[in-house]
Amino acid sequence: MPGNGDDQSDGGNAGDIADGTAEDVPDRLLAVRAGEGDEGAFEVLVRRHGPELLRLATRMLASTTEAEDAVQEAFVSAWRSLPEFRGDAAFLTWMYRIVTNRCLNQLRSRRPVTHLDAVPEHETPGHEGSPVRDAEAGAALRELSRALEGLSPEQRACWLLREMHGLSYEEIADTVGISPQAVRGRMFRARRALMEAMAAWR
Repeated sequence: MPGNGDDQSDGGNAGDIADGTAEDVPDRLLAVRAGEGDEGAFEVLVRRHGPELLRLATRMLASTTEAEDAVQEAFVSAWRSLPEFRGDAAFLTWMYRIVTNRCLNQLRSRRPVTHLDAVPEHETPGHEGSPVRDAEAGAALRELSRALEGLSPEQRACWLLREMHGLSYEEIADTVGISPQAVRGRMFRARRALMEAMAAWR
């Protein structure tokens, strides 16, 4: 009977993963099977979490092309590391850490150029029949993108993980590799800087 525990799921979904119908299998089980070499299980994880990770990387790097490369490289790294993945954190939290660290390393090595594709098109609020409101919304999003560019890489990572992806301070600390107190300090400075930059839009 569905929903009666992991034991029955562990035994009953091997075929489902192989034939691509495992969308309801928990991440933990998929990660375990992927760590054993099950490519089908890993493909489900990529489909499930790839879009969210791409949004994070795009906001971090201000470039869709670079973000796609970063997420692809992160998944390759995760595939290689899965045999050692013990499930101490959720799979998505683990992937946030890999993607964030890859983006931070890239940001620290150079100052990226702000691109208008920093905000994916599907995130621009739509107001059919209102070109003025569309233009205003687009301008506000571009201004936010520029304001994020002005933050330090660590401040940007903390703000995005908190405000756009809903992670707790403890999860952000684990992802970025700093203390929760340091996360709070970076969040305070990031929010203050963004409020000043976006004052005209309030």
